[in-house]
Amino acid sequence: MVVHPHAPVTARADPTGPARPGPADLRTDPPRWLGARWWGTGLTGVASGAHAAEKLRRDGGPQVLPVRVDLAREQGVQELVAAVEATGRPLEALALNAGRGTGGAFVGGTDLRDELEVVDLNVRSTVHLAKRLLPGMVQRGAGRVLFTSSIAATMPGPFQAVYNASKSFVQSFAEALRNELKDTGVTVTALLPGPTDTAFFERADMGDTRVGSGKKDDPAQVAAQGFAALMKGDQTVTAGSLVNKVQTAAGKIVPDKLKAAQHRRMAEPGSGD
Repeated sequence: MVVHPHAPVTARADPTGPARPGPADLRTDPPRWLGARWWGTGLTGVASGAHAAEKLRRDGGPQVLPVRVDLAREQGVQELVAAVEATGRPLEALALNAGRGTGGAFVGGTDLRDELEVVDLNVRSTVHLAKRLLPGMVQRGAGRVLFTSSIAATMPGPFQAVYNASKSFVQSFAEALRNELKDTGVTVTALLPGPTDTAFFERADMGDTRVGSGKKDDPAQVAAQGFAALMKGDQTVTAGSLVNKVQTAAGKIVPDKLKAAQHRRMAEPGSGD
C-alpha cells in the first residue's frame, strides 16, 4: 500500500493479481487505518485485495481508484509504480506487504515454479518497489515505510524452507534500509506477525500441519499494531499474541538447530493430525 496526502481528490488503488496473502494478511485493515489517519487531507493509496476497496466505500472512507497488477511479475511492479507516479502526488507512506508461502518438503514435496514465485513476490518485488518508490521520499525528506516480515524470519524453516528464507531477507533488508535512511526523515518499520487467521495456510497447502490447524491471531489486531508502529517510527514490532513476542525474544538466544527442530514439529505435513 502507498499513501499520498494532501490530494484534491481522495482515491485508492488495488494492486495484486491473484490474491497472494502473507502470514499477516493485511488486505482489509491497513486501508482503514491509513484512510482514517489521513482522512480529510485527501488520500491516494495502493493496497492488495479488491475487497479492501469496497470496504473503504462501505465504511465511508476515501473514494477508491483500483489498480490491479500481479506483483510476482516484473511487469506488474512496473505498472504499479507507473500508477503511483501518474497521481503526481508525494508519497507519504508505503506498506510493502505482498507475500505468499508454500509448504512441504523441499526435495520431493514442493514445486520449483511455486518456490520461485515465492522468491519473486516476497523478495524481488519488495526490492523493486522499494528501489523505485523510496527515492522520492528521501528527496522530500519525509515518509514512512512498513515492511511485512514475519516471526518466520527469526528461524530456519523446515517444510517452509523458501518462505522462511524469503522473510529473513525482508527482515534484514528492512533493518539495513532503516540504518541507511536514519538521517533522511524517512522511517522504516518491520512488522513481524505470527500465524494469523487468513487463507495463507490453505493456499500454502499446510492445512494438515500443527501451525496450519492451530490457533491464530486476529488480522485486524495485527494490522492495528503494525499501523501504530509505523506511525511511531518504530524499528520493529512483533504483532499478535504474547507467544509471538516470547518466540521472537527467545529466537535471539536459542540455537538455530533447536529452532529448526521446533519449526519442523509445527510445519511438517501431517503434524496436525
